[in-house]
Amino acid sequence: MHNLDQQLQQQIEAVIFASEEAVTIQTIRQVTGREFDSAGLQAVIDQLNSEYEFTGRTFRIHRIAGGYRFLSTPEFADTIKKLLAPKIQRRLSRSILEVLAVIAYNQPVTRAEIQQIRGVSPEYAIDRLLHRGFIEVRGRAETPGKPLQYGTTRDFLDLFHLSSLKDLPKLREIREILQENEEQEYLARPDGQENVLSD
Repeated sequence: MHNLDQQLQQQIEAVIFASEEAVTIQTIRQVTGREFDSAGLQAVIDQLNSEYEFTGRTFRIHRIAGGYRFLSTPEFADTIKKLLAPKIQRRLSRSILEVLAVIAYNQPVTRAEIQQIRGVSPEYAIDRLLHRGFIEVRGRAETPGKPLQYGTTRDFLDLFHLSSLKDLPKLREIREILQENEEQEYLARPDGQENVLSD
């Protein structure tokens, strides 16, 4: 299946380009109406990426979260961060990000366990994260009352461009990133005013 025709190659490219999340091989098969195995699809992806590299494109197709999507090349990371940072801040406040981090690193985890770690109620954050599809119910804990347990979803992996939970940064790296962001936010404040992040 390594000699797929140009039309199918263009269809695959268009489907991945148009999607806002990682596209699985099953979805690509369904949309194109063609049957091919993962090796055949990977051959098309490799060919497309070779063309992007040859023509100096700033993006490649990557396999993440069990599917494929377009991502910019590493050398443009700083430029893209400037574009995305305000968008991510609008979508997820710091408090919600903290709850998401607790869930990501401790899943499956209950509301009570999250509150014990953070020291404040996670009710609002959990509701927002469930609504946005970044976490899901994973079952019930074997403790009195059998409280619900939560874990992250594929949308969470997609949001942070992770292939799997194994790609989560170490907690030390998270602290360094947060410290760097806090320093940048402080320097960016007009006349010492605090920046306010919305939920």
